[in-house]
Amino acid sequence: MLRQAPNIILVGEIRDLEVAEVAIQAALTGHLVFSTLHTNDAPSAITRLIDMGVKPFLVASSLQAIMAQRLVRTLCEKCKAPDPEPDKKYLSLLGFNEKELVGRTLLRAVGCPACNGTGYRGRKGIFEMMVMNNEVRELAFKRSPSNIIRKAARASGMKTLLDDGKVKILNGITTCAEIARVTQAEGIVADAPG
Repeated sequence: MLRQAPNIILVGEIRDLEVAEVAIQAALTGHLVFSTLHTNDAPSAITRLIDMGVKPFLVASSLQAIMAQRLVRTLCEKCKAPDPEPDKKYLSLLGFNEKELVGRTLLRAVGCPACNGTGYRGRKGIFEMMVMNNEVRELAFKRSPSNIIRKAARASGMKTLLDDGKVKILNGITTCAEIARVTQAEGIVADAPG
């Protein structure tokens, strides 16, 4: 395939060392390579590739950006309603502070015939984009754990899945319970600022 000189290559999924090495070699020879990899978040993709057996210097030099994505259920437009008393447990778990909630009305799932009584209808994505910079590359080269890489990426401006989920809650698209469920908030909130 590389002899055809494509500008862009799509590798369906990186599951093992052999596929990872082919994708990285293609990226190092000037091709733009897109692929998927199963991890919990963007920083974990670096450690996952290294755990597969890819040499850290190849991971650090070939990656440009990593995007993590998840689908969350969206509130039913026909029955969503203001939540007069949002669950403080979820607000705390998701790292909301008083300032973020001033003047905002959070919504709750109610349930109606249009949504089969669930309160949700449809899905939307939440996203996290980690752009590789010198600090993150250095951490990848040193085989740093994903929580250290995540802290460095956040310090350079990365918005996490949880951050994007909080925006969707404040915009009335979904609920705190749904974002907590999908982002597995216990592990993510531990290193959130504030």
